[in-house]
Amino acid sequence: MADKLSFQYDREGDILYISKRPPYPEQETEELGDDVVARLNPTTGEIENVEVLFFSTRLLRSDLFDLPITADLRRAI
Repeated sequence: MADKLSFQYDREGDILYISKRPPYPEQETEELGDDVVARLNPTTGEIENVEVLFFSTRLLRSDLFDLPITADLRRAI
């Protein structure tokens, strides 16, 4: 079965969390730029969580919103 993504929004912090699994202390953190943070599996380097900071202000901008990550859609089939 393919990994499922969960989406959670923290209104107070204005952060969108996109997760394949719950965060854990051993994950490595990498800033992807444009206020996007990735949490990586320490063994494989695979992205397990993404945090999009200042999410509501991004929705108000006129430019398109892109996340600088890719997904393997073949696993979802």
